[in-house]
Amino acid sequence: MLKIIDQNQRNEVMKQLILRSDINDQKITQTVETIVNEVKAFKDEALRNYTNMFDGVSLSNFRVTETEINQAYQMADQLLIEDLKKAIKNIELYHEKQQIKSFEYEKEDGIIIGQRVTPIKSVGIYVPGGTAAYPSTVLMNALPAKIARVKRIVMITPPNKEGKINKNILAAAKLVGIDEIYKVGGAQGIAALAYGTESIPKVSKIVGPGNVYVAIAKRLVSGVVGIDMIAGPSEVLIIADENANPNYIACDLMAQAEHDPKAAAMLITNSRALADQVNLEINKEIETLERRKIIESSLKNFGAILLVDDIKDAIEITNQIAPEHLEILIENPKDIFDKI
Repeated sequence: MLKIIDQNQRNEVMKQLILRSDINDQKITQTVETIVNEVKAFKDEALRNYTNMFDGVSLSNFRVTETEINQAYQMADQLLIEDLKKAIKNIELYHEKQQIKSFEYEKEDGIIIGQRVTPIKSVGIYVPGGTAAYPSTVLMNALPAKIARVKRIVMITPPNKEGKINKNILAAAKLVGIDEIYKVGGAQGIAALAYGTESIPKVSKIVGPGNVYVAIAKRLVSGVVGIDMIAGPSEVLIIADENANPNYIACDLMAQAEHDPKAAAMLITNSRALADQVNLEINKEIETLERRKIIESSLKNFGAILLVDDIKDAIEITNQIAPEHLEILIENPKDIFDKI
């Protein structure tokens, strides 16, 4: 259950967010630096050592075979496959609209001014496969690259102790046409993409989410390769009034909370009734979820429902938090778009 606090106590929430958002842990950074440097120097040998150490499996070959991809696709739940196909259509529609266009014009003095937008040669997608495996990560990162006409799209994801990859991740990869996939994760995987090894040719850019080790590794190799951003820990903030659906809100809060014990899931509302209903929905839904312990931990430590007198009061709080994900579930959401 999320704690309910009034807007005068919002400093408590800010303190929580500050505590969870600092990835500049010196000890972790030193560990990641060692891993990255060893992969840079010893390539596949270092990859095998770290895969054995962290994933508990000894691999002679990192490349996922076409047979493995096809078998995973056949074994995947067909309802999931249909959902992924629907998601692909939505994601493609969005990113088609998002494309940056080339342009050129000539001034009266003969000077030509313009912008040429061309695809990079290759991109490496990191897909988590440890405590959480999200096929959506494959779609969200591969489809923009496809639309941008990137020729080589590589995916890396950590194997389990049997040396296998989550079947849903491989099924998603097949749906979007990724066939260059490697069984490697963590900071060592990021280093392999950045510097290249005997098995894994280097890429131009690395994208995708990961744990704190992955985030720091991306920061260390940025400049050697392009990166998307230093992400995490993940967070969602929902602004909702009395007209919002409490079940939808509860599901979205838990969907974010399940990412990581340090994930933050917050609701700002002017309705005490809605706040109580959301908590009831969380208590009901959480009983059946596999990642219940992680959800409970993140909601307890970094989650909250903030009660405000008026939805307008939510704007200042939202701008102060500047959340990674923001949902506006009020009767006339466009009324506050420009104020966020």
